[in-house]
Amino acid sequence: MVTRHIALFNAKGGCGKTTIAWNLAMGLSRRAPTLLLDADPQGSLQHWADWATEAEGFEIAVGEWPAGSGPDAQEDYAYWVTDCAPVLEDPRTRSVLASADLVLLPVLPSALDLWASQRSVEAMELLREARPGLEAYLLLNQIEGQSALSRASQKAAAAIGLPLLPVHIGRRAIYRSAAVEGRSVYQTGRRGIAAVDEIERLIEEILK
Repeated sequence: MVTRHIALFNAKGGCGKTTIAWNLAMGLSRRAPTLLLDADPQGSLQHWADWATEAEGFEIAVGEWPAGSGPDAQEDYAYWVTDCAPVLEDPRTRSVLASADLVLLPVLPSALDLWASQRSVEAMELLREARPGLEAYLLLNQIEGQSALSRASQKAAAAIGLPLLPVHIGRRAIYRSAAVEGRSVYQTGRRGIAAVDEIERLIEEILK
């Protein structure tokens, strides 16, 4: 089985990469076996997984980076989703980025967050020069509808050098409440329909 490795990274903390990694992995697991890997020393994903194992519909394997210290070998999974530490100098972060096929950089829709992400963007550009096959995209997170701020943020994100995905993640309470419940948005029934739809659109875009 060929494994596609998707990494979530931004040296700017608080951009929502762990929440996206969790829900993205749950969506991918509905297509093929998926391994969710935690490369952040804070261990947020592993704590979330420990809390979530009692939730109905929990179907993904969770381990620590490197994968050899986690559940099983690479060939057992069609997808790896790895949540990186928000530290570019962290050896685990560099190891993840060196092996990833696709890197998503979540950014919040504000000028300050976009500027703070510039160093991460520059790092991705250097990686892409060294590895021409690497895909890397900005992903706008916590967008509030089609507000003027969101539209301006999309223009600003497009100007800082890294391709901007045409889909984005909305600012929705269900992401927070699902986390408190130890669930993904896929496990929240009708409350999560809109969030599931945008995660599905994200998956369809990155699997093109």
